[in-house]
Formats: sequence, structure tokens, C-alpha cells
Amino acid sequence: MIANDCRLDRRVAIRTLLEKRGDLLLVTGLGSTTWDAASVGDDDRNFYLWGAMGSAAMVGLGLALARPDQRVLVVTGDGEMLMGLGSLATIGVQRPPNLAIAVFDNGHYGETGMQASHTDGAVALTGVARACGIEQAFDIADEAALQRFAELVHSADAALFARVAIRAEEPPRVLPPRDGVRLKDRFRRAIGAD
Repeated sequence: MIANDCRLDRRVAIRTLLEKRGDLLLVTGLGSTTWDAASVGDDDRNFYLWGAMGSAAMVGLGLALARPDQRVLVVTGDGEMLMGLGSLATIGVQRPPNLAIAVFDNGHYGETGMQASHTDGAVALTGVARACGIEQAFDIADEAALQRFAELVHSADAALFARVAIRAEEPPRVLPPRDGVRLKDRFRRAIGAD
């Protein structure tokens, strides 16, 4: 467990990850990470998963495998990652070199009332990722380490995983479009799939 004062501000963290975005494709998890991405600015290359809890990493994997010519970043929360732990095993087997996963871990289930999550106790997501075969797994709790990871997202030759320790705060919601068909269609156009 990391003290709250040794955690990053979630909005600063998302800005760092997307600062030099280039043509990076982004898949966000349920709730807070979607709002975080929208706070940087809505983008046609953002694929927001409004209600598909537990599936952000798998959607990112599918996208990375289908589009090996493009870099894919998944930003999700600890609760969603805990729900979809099996995805880490599949990613560890597939090892797409263009996929990076950043888990914003505040140690709480933010969507259901801020109860303590399993990462606040004994579960170490970075250890789980490594055990699943994702060799480049990082535990990030400061801006310098996050900046290094953000650079790797664009240049690594292996799948990446990062647990990003964030403060348990609830900044104002910035809501992107919620129409699933619209989001799918604009994302497909943005990646040249139509």
C-alpha cells in the first residue's frame, strides 16, 4: 500500500500519457478513466467503454492484433483490471509489441462507492502481469517514472503494463459522447477501417 501523498493526480497522469500522443489509439475503461481522457480533449481515436467493465484490456488487445501498424494504449482502473485479470494471461501469451496498458490504481472501487479494492491489500497488479508473461511491467508512483513509461508507449518492442498509483480523489466529470454507435463509427473512420 502506497500513502496517498505518494500517489499521482489522475488528471496530471492522463495528460502525461497523452502529451505526445501522435497517432496513438486509446481505449479507456469504465467511468473515471473515460472522464480522465475526455478532460484532455475528446478525440476520434478514443474508444470509450462506457459500460463494458472488465473488457478494456481485451478490446485493446484485439485492436493491437488487428492493427500492428499502430500503437494502442489502454487506460483503465484497478477495479476493472481486477475484474478482467484473465486478460493479462492472454496478453502475456500474445505479447503484441504495440500494446501498452496503464492501470490507474487508487486502491478503491470508485464506481460503487469508494470501498477499498483488493489492490489496497495483498493484490499486486504488477506482479500479476509479470506472472502472466508481461515482462515489461512497471509500478509507477512519481511523475518521472510516468514520463519514462509514456515514452516507452511509443517505442517499446514488447507489450507493456504499468500500475500507476493515483490519489483517491474524484475530480469533476468530463463526459465525452455516450452514443455507442457514434463512438464506434467515428473510431473506425479515424483508424481507416471504413
